[in-house]
Amino acid sequence: MSATPTPDGLRTTPLHALHRELGARMVPFAGYSMPVQYPAGLVAEHHHTRGAAGLFDVSHMGQLRLVGPDAAAAFETLVPIDVVGLPVGRQRYGLLLADDGGILDDLMVCRREGDLFVVVNGACKDADIAHIRARIGDRCEVVPLPERALLALQGPRAVEVLARLVPGVERLVFMDGAAFTWEGAGLFVTRSGYTGEDGCEISLPGERAEAFARALLAQPEVLPVGLGARNSLRLEAGLCLYGNDIDTATSPVEAGLAWAIQKVRRTGGARAGGFPGAARILGQLDGSVPVTRRRVGLQALERVPVREHTELQDAAGARVGEVCSGLLGPTIDQPIAMAWVDAAHAGDGTRLQAIVRGKPVPMQVVPMPFVPQRYVRAATPAAAPATGAARGA
Repeated sequence: MSATPTPDGLRTTPLHALHRELGARMVPFAGYSMPVQYPAGLVAEHHHTRGAAGLFDVSHMGQLRLVGPDAAAAFETLVPIDVVGLPVGRQRYGLLLADDGGILDDLMVCRREGDLFVVVNGACKDADIAHIRARIGDRCEVVPLPERALLALQGPRAVEVLARLVPGVERLVFMDGAAFTWEGAGLFVTRSGYTGEDGCEISLPGERAEAFARALLAQPEVLPVGLGARNSLRLEAGLCLYGNDIDTATSPVEAGLAWAIQKVRRTGGARAGGFPGAARILGQLDGSVPVTRRRVGLQALERVPVREHTELQDAAGARVGEVCSGLLGPTIDQPIAMAWVDAAHAGDGTRLQAIVRGKPVPMQVVPMPFVPQRYVRAATPAAAPATGAARGA
């Protein structure tokens, strides 16, 4: 979705004017001018999302439809997940793979009556669409949706709030998707997000996005939230950021994302393999191909934030890895990080040291997520706060 570019050539979302009106600090991100924070600040926005409801503009993301009777089977040739068996109205996390099994992008796919609805990362969307068209464009229609905006309402009060404007969304559970209307505008809502909290992502016509966002912001539980808090929330939830934590050099198994590969696509499954890099990935799953490095969670044992690209060493001073994401987690009030480390140093409890400005900072490998995820597996009344926990999407 792009309106008139800014003077420096950045694209804008349909909420650009509203962001400026709300006092957002705008930064370049994925080729767009995006809000990194509002006057309340990153930490306040983070805590508000954990406690109530935060509204995120994610219209820079790529939305597309795959249309045709062969769409699901065709898409399975590009991703290692079960698309053919995905029921109508259900969404799944997926990985778009390079021929060697590296990750071109991570994405969400929802099966609807008549199509697959796919959401990809903003920085990758042009390349993703070109790749999908080149590989399966002869088997299904690939329809980008640049005219649609995408908003995310996240937090334990998010569904309660959204149900005031869009009755019925409270009947969705985690990873459900369904069509709704708001004042004549067609919405597609999924109960999912990128914060570890309950919430929804709402696809809607770009020309109605500002009015809908204002209606949400008029609710007392809702505050606008920028990219800064989106990053701290997703890191606490143990969710990957493409380009930082995963990329074409990493396989799903190395990245700790093997949970996203369903049994039907694994060795012995009814539709095993058939995706790019299958020999490498299935070999890593069954142990015939070695995994030499792993993505892990780290917690600093001193109150020193450890940022991306920080070198990690073992007790003898040998380099064993590098931090890919890191910050002071506002919810747990402790420095946390994700890192890529040699497989021999990836076990929970392993002590490492991060070299920060030439000085070692002791760190320990810990399980992720750092903060319990609170996705909702069973439908709840609109007025009930969300609770529960589930694997990251």
